[in-house]
Amino acid sequence: MTTSSVSDTRLNTVVRHVAIRGVTPIMFDRYAGDNQTRLEWHQKIYLRSGTSNLCLPTLNLVSFFTAHNTNSAPKRLRDKRIYKSICNAILSFVSVADADGNAESILIKRDGQSIEVGTFTDRVDEQSGIYLHRAVARLDKGIPNPKERPVLPLPWSMEFDLTIYPNKEVKEQEIKNLLAEGGMAIGLGTFRGVFGKFVIDRWE
Repeated sequence: MTTSSVSDTRLNTVVRHVAIRGVTPIMFDRYAGDNQTRLEWHQKIYLRSGTSNLCLPTLNLVSFFTAHNTNSAPKRLRDKRIYKSICNAILSFVSVADADGNAESILIKRDGQSIEVGTFTDRVDEQSGIYLHRAVARLDKGIPNPKERPVLPLPWSMEFDLTIYPNKEVKEQEIKNLLAEGGMAIGLGTFRGVFGKFVIDRWE
C-alpha cells in the first residue's frame, strides 16, 4: 500500500470553538460523593481545582448531549426510537474541553473574565453574586423535602472546544442543533428548564 492511498482521518477532524451565553440564572447542586455527607448550600458550587474560580465539570456538558437516564438534549428533543443512537454517537465521536484545553472543567465567565468566588454570608456572596435559593420539593405521599441551593445570576457565559471525530453516525449540524435547541429546552446545572437556559453566541 502506497502512502498516497492511506487515508489520514486527521484531515476530517472538526474542531469548533463554541461560546454560549446564559439567558436565565444557573443553579448548582454538587453531589458530595455519598448519601450521608450533607453540604451547606454554598458548598454545592463547582470550583476549578486549586482556585476560587467558578466552573462546571466537563462531564455535565457531556451528559447534556449523551445521557440516557436523565433529560439529555437527544432524549428530550429527538424521536424516542433513535435518541439513544444519537447519544451513543456523540459519546463516541465528540470530545469537550475548555478553551485552554482543560478536559476536566469549563470556567464560567462574566464579561469575558473568570468568576471568582469570595466570602459567603448567610444568603449571598457579594463578589460573585451567588445567592441562596430555598424551595420545598414534595416526595412520594407529599413528604416535604426542603432544598437549599446556590444560584449564579446573569450575566454568565462559557467557552469551550468541541472536537468532532470522523464518523458516519452524527454530523456537525445535528450537534449544533441539539446545543441550540437544548439550551432553551433543558439548559445546564440543576433545576434545568427553569434555570441554566442559554443561547449560542459563537460557533467557529
